[in-house]
Amino acid sequence: MSVLADRDIRARIEAGSIVIEPYDREDLQPSSVDLHLDRTFRVFRNNRYPYIDPRQAQPDITEMVTVREDEAFILHPGEFVLGQTLEWVELPDDLVARLEGKSSLGRLGLLIHSTAGYVDPGWRGNLTLELSDVSNLPIALYPGMRIGQISFLEMTGPVERPYGSAGLGSKYQGQSEPTESAFHRDFDKTRLGPGGGHPA
Repeated sequence: MSVLADRDIRARIEAGSIVIEPYDREDLQPSSVDLHLDRTFRVFRNNRYPYIDPRQAQPDITEMVTVREDEAFILHPGEFVLGQTLEWVELPDDLVARLEGKSSLGRLGLLIHSTAGYVDPGWRGNLTLELSDVSNLPIALYPGMRIGQISFLEMTGPVERPYGSAGLGSKYQGQSEPTESAFHRDFDKTRLGPGGGHPA
């Protein structure tokens, strides 16, 4: 795998191979593109369930909050919420991408993902952000601020089944809002192992 340089990212965007909408040429970095924060967040409610059960759909364990364009969302120490990129991103079938935080925000204690930094070939949608404040002070998050950067890695060749292909169980293709976990789908009876209680 090789990481695309700025000239290659630019060429891919101009050819329509990589889609980033909206896109500003000022966001192109040496080996990545800066992404911005949208104004919609999914906040966890801790008064509706005694615990999070990954086997069960718990659709009201979170609720959507949308702030005005000129309003800050305040993320408190130890708090975890879902946000999303302002940009809609589409990848071809021969690239994977990595979503990373901005160094300057990391120095303030803001993490933008806990595990979901990997973007599969064939992905289409806004990218959900797993926002955590690991500092000891609240952090103000403003719609439109630079929140992370996406880099692109060229694979040995196109994949046979891009993300979203039938039979893959892709859960988040085409998402356009911060999307809650759909892990409970992995416990579908057709995917349980011989013991009946664990995914195969």
